[in-house]
Amino acid sequence: MNPSSAIQRVSVHGGHSGEFCCHARDTLEEVVLAYIDHGFSWFGVTEHMPPPDNRFLYPDEIEAGLDAGALRGRFARYMDAARDLQRKYASSIRMLVAFETETYSGSVLFAEALRNQFQPDYIVGSVHHVNDIPIDATVEQYLESAEVSGGIDALYRDYFDLQYEMLQVLKPEVVGHFDLIRIFDPEYPRRLERPEIRKQIHRNLSLIQKYDLILDFNLRALTKGMPEPYVSRPILETAKTMGIPAVPGDDSHGVGDVGLNLDRGMAMLRDAGFDTQWRVPGRRLTAQG
Repeated sequence: MNPSSAIQRVSVHGGHSGEFCCHARDTLEEVVLAYIDHGFSWFGVTEHMPPPDNRFLYPDEIEAGLDAGALRGRFARYMDAARDLQRKYASSIRMLVAFETETYSGSVLFAEALRNQFQPDYIVGSVHHVNDIPIDATVEQYLESAEVSGGIDALYRDYFDLQYEMLQVLKPEVVGHFDLIRIFDPEYPRRLERPEIRKQIHRNLSLIQKYDLILDFNLRALTKGMPEPYVSRPILETAKTMGIPAVPGDDSHGVGDVGLNLDRGMAMLRDAGFDTQWRVPGRRLTAQG
């Protein structure tokens, strides 16, 4: 059975656009219309937060002539545009306005300030940097960060420590791609079983359970040809035993990504025994749907 015929199509982590993200495509309105066209019941737009200063600019942002101040201005425009689209299409889809955090020097407190200023419906708490170096952009940077940590195992430990600290402070309603650290590690199934790393994973999941947060079952990994989504199966099974909800996220970066691998992801969660009456994130939901 095609699960989309019986289960609501949703994305807890979606809606990046080329209008407000240098590595995405299409306008935000085009992305919203794609979610409507694909029959989604609800989804969240989750644009990246701006950096607190120029140290954390990405190469594509520098190439575009942007600095931290310009990115803050663009982020403010994103929040305004997203609220306008939320109202415009309220009769067609339940759209939630969110943003995705970063985790590096100065980012967590800055993310909290942005949340207080813009009052999103929810935030996605993510880690894309370790040792203030991106770990999901290139293999070279991944290995550079690992060298600073003292090896791949140490890189994992540093990643999960950073994630734990971010969870403690931000308590994000959604935890983004929990085990992204495995992105360039073909040995990840064995590495995730290392006793010290397993201990950290369980510690972080226990905090997620305590705060009643949602795990983003991030399907972009499948789009990039990886064998399984974030979260990997052993961690997902542990989360299930702990009663932690997992909700699909297509992590779209343009119209062409909307809904990619969603049916497969929903089937995986259904077969793992998760509640497919997907929990909608947010402490301040708008009256829609």
